[in-house]
Amino acid sequence: MLRYATIPVTAFAQNCSLVWCDATLEAAVIDPGGDLDAVLSQVERLGLALRQIWLTHAHIDHAGGAGELAKRLNLPIVGPHRGDQFWIDGLPQQSRLFGFPPAQPFMPTRWLEDGDEVAVGQERLHVRHCPGHTPGHVVFHAPQIRRAFVGDVLFAGSIGRTDFPGGNHQQLIDSITQRLWPMGDDTVFIPGHGPESTFGEERRHNPFVGGT
Repeated sequence: MLRYATIPVTAFAQNCSLVWCDATLEAAVIDPGGDLDAVLSQVERLGLALRQIWLTHAHIDHAGGAGELAKRLNLPIVGPHRGDQFWIDGLPQQSRLFGFPPAQPFMPTRWLEDGDEVAVGQERLHVRHCPGHTPGHVVFHAPQIRRAFVGDVLFAGSIGRTDFPGGNHQQLIDSITQRLWPMGDDTVFIPGHGPESTFGEERRHNPFVGGT
C-alpha cells in the first residue's frame, strides 16, 4: 500500500509530502521547499529509505530545498514539466525576493510529461500536466488510495494564483475541470498549502470552479 505524511515547511507553510511503499519502505519526497532537517527527521522517524525527489512545480517554496537535498543524499530530481525551466533558472532570484535561504541550482534528472508514471518501491503514481499556476506544473495521482498531490493547482475553497510570470487563468480552470475532476469526486487531494479536501467537495462548493 502507498502511504504518505505531510510536513509543512518554510514560512509559507508549504505542504511537503513524504510518500512511501509500505512493503519496501522506499520513499519519495514531494516538493521539499525548505526546512530539510525537519523533513529528514521524519524520514528517520518513519524508518524510510528516501530514494527520489518529485516536484510539482518550481516556485521557491516548493523547490527551494531540492538542489541541496539532491546533493546531500545523491538523489534524483524528478519533475516538473520542462515548462518550468525558467522558474528553476530563477530560483536564486526567487530566494532573495522572498527572503528564503539561497537555493542551490539544479537540473532535473527527469522532466515529466502528461501521462507519465513515477514509481516508489512497488507503487506507481500517474502524472498529469496541469498548467495555469505555472506552465510546467504537474500533479501526482495515486488511484490505489484515491489521493492526488496537486501542488498549487487547487486548494480547499480556492485555486492557484495566475498573476505570476507564465500564469494563465483559463489554463488553470481547464486543468482543474479536465484533468482533476475525472479522477473522481471521492479522491482526496493534498494541496500545496492548507487542509486536504475532495474533488467532489470543491466541484460542488469552491467559488472559483464550483458547478463546473
